[in-house]
Amino acid sequence: MANEDLSLEEFADSTALTTGDDAGDKAASDLASVFDVPVNISAVLGKAHMTVAQLLKLNRGSVLELDRKVGEAIDIFVNNRLVARGEVVVVEDRLGVTMTEIIKTEDSGA
Repeated sequence: MANEDLSLEEFADSTALTTGDDAGDKAASDLASVFDVPVNISAVLGKAHMTVAQLLKLNRGSVLELDRKVGEAIDIFVNNRLVARGEVVVVEDRLGVTMTEIIKTEDSGA
């Protein structure tokens, strides 16, 4: 599987979205008005449950054990909605996430 990084401009120019009806194809450039809408992205490494008393005992250097195993996929949320899973990677001196799975959900309401 090739890893291609496209800018939004390249995406808009090279990708066409199809609709479920006979209205025809809509170009991704029709979505240009939403390209600047800010979203919150979170990559969740894992979770831990504890009491307030346990939380207050945490100090610098304390180890917080998470519910995930080493190598297990992490969850990627956009605006608090699970959209993908991925793996932690190091890019130069920063952490990053490589998406390995896109989560598709059915919207029951519209």
